[in-house]
Amino acid sequence: MYLFTSESVSEGHPDKIADQISDAVLDNFLALDENSHVACETLVTTGQVVIAGEVNANTYIDIPLVARRTIEQIGYTKSAYKFEAESCGILTALHEQSSDINQGVSRGDKLEQGAGDQGMMFGYATNETDNYMPLTLDLAHTIVFTLAKIRKEGKQMKYLRPDAKSQVTLEYDDNNRPQRIQTIVVSTQHDPDVSQEQIRRDIEQILLPRVAKRDKRYKALFKAVAPDGHFSPEMLLVNPTGNFVIGGPHGDTGLTGRKIIVDTYGGRGAHGGGAFSGKDPSKVDRSAAYAARYIAKNLVAAGVADEVLVQLSYAIGVARPVSIYVNTNNTNKTRFSDSEIAERLWQLFDLRPGAIEQMLNLRKPIYQETAAYGHVGRTPQVVKKTLLDGNGKPFEVEVELFPWEKLDKVEMLRKEFL
Repeated sequence: MYLFTSESVSEGHPDKIADQISDAVLDNFLALDENSHVACETLVTTGQVVIAGEVNANTYIDIPLVARRTIEQIGYTKSAYKFEAESCGILTALHEQSSDINQGVSRGDKLEQGAGDQGMMFGYATNETDNYMPLTLDLAHTIVFTLAKIRKEGKQMKYLRPDAKSQVTLEYDDNNRPQRIQTIVVSTQHDPDVSQEQIRRDIEQILLPRVAKRDKRYKALFKAVAPDGHFSPEMLLVNPTGNFVIGGPHGDTGLTGRKIIVDTYGGRGAHGGGAFSGKDPSKVDRSAAYAARYIAKNLVAAGVADEVLVQLSYAIGVARPVSIYVNTNNTNKTRFSDSEIAERLWQLFDLRPGAIEQMLNLRKPIYQETAAYGHVGRTPQVVKKTLLDGNGKPFEVEVELFPWEKLDKVEMLRKEFL
């Protein structure tokens, strides 16, 4: 038996505000020029946004307008928050991408484009949830996502403010299967005129019942430790400091790329260290991490193993990966070794950056939605998005979100390995 913990943060967390602004800038460039190369970093603090980075694009966008629109969508619309969409200052410092990098990335044959940087990227999947994600992280994401939904509905818990965090600790057996809830932590920013007792009561009576309805496993876990709907003070910790009025960028400076574990697997599997948001798909930090998840998820769904970790590595300016690694953590159900599975992946998947872009259709404005509540474990879906042209006028595009979550390689992998 052991305990394992994962955390999540809401879209109003300062680091996630920065991620969403960076990805909103990226989306608007890609919507107008799908060949844009973008590396956009954002900093947010009290009343101020700083957007910096490198861009090569045959278009213009109104970056301050895109940032303000994003901040408004998140919910920072009141001056009391000390960070508000219409009044915050916005400083932009974007310049052209280095020609040294560009010469290794941009090639006549797009399939031969080199990786935008060196590094290693990981993808992970486990069959402990229906979306092939670790249960601790899946539950933590659902808590803050549901809390934000309640806030935006404006019918209950009207004192909620945008910043929030959750943390879930589960007990696992020696076969790595989740057994019971050990601890749930919920910290939510709130108006000053509400008691902590009221907030805890609403978490128990409003938030967690809605979370339980989203998944039968959540319902079973909650019922096992709180059959009457009341969690013990040791099991459910709500705003442990006793107050959370000051939050968002006024309470803590936010930066793009500081929540890479929240963005991926909550501490399960592994992470190569590269952040995602603000980077176009020529940056393998992003595209290869999505490809590794795509492979790992389809392998687990095919029944190859109960869990799979895939590592890809690249050299800057070189198209073909340097290495592919597979680890099933002793859950392999095939006649092949993990290394033999990895060897066959070379033939089954074209993992050059340009090929990944084509395989997953990544040169589309699909990234702002990834910037909160996880880049993986989400539902692939076709949606209509409204973006802004160079004059700040809205226009609509239809895109497929989270294509790396599709299970369209399952049959191929079954035939190959089982």
